[in-house]
Amino acid sequence: MTKPLPQSVLFCCDHNAVRSPMAEGIMKRFYGTGTYVQSAGVKGDMDIDGFSIAVCQEMSVELSRHRSRSFDEMEDWGDDLGSFDLIIALSPASQRRAQELTRFNHLEVEYWPILDPTGLGESRDAKLVSYRQARDQIIENLHAKWGAPQEDTDGRG
Repeated sequence: MTKPLPQSVLFCCDHNAVRSPMAEGIMKRFYGTGTYVQSAGVKGDMDIDGFSIAVCQEMSVELSRHRSRSFDEMEDWGDDLGSFDLIIALSPASQRRAQELTRFNHLEVEYWPILDPTGLGESRDAKLVSYRQARDQIIENLHAKWGAPQEDTDGRG
């Protein structure tokens, strides 16, 4: 059974360069602007990954302008994690960090075990296959949680 969309969601992963930007972009495309959606990483030390850009572009999700940021940078910029209705961690490290940062808030931190495609595959085509797997796992989790988008029921754009 799907749940109603929350007012705000934060996706997080290790570097905010692969999985969490994909989840942010895909959620915005599928469910529109009624939910405030952001992403962050345990570290914000990497640029958006080119393979993430490529596999999201296949479904008309634009990630090339994404700027990676960490939890610490969010706090520095005045973003309060406690203001999010839901934090969805896409890696074990980000789950631990999100729980640590929100331990005094009554805030749900949910874990989705999404494949880390970095370092998988030798050729460009093999790497793209791994990134598509991660993208598709995100789509499956979004559909399971909030249902298929009305205008795009197969999730492939």
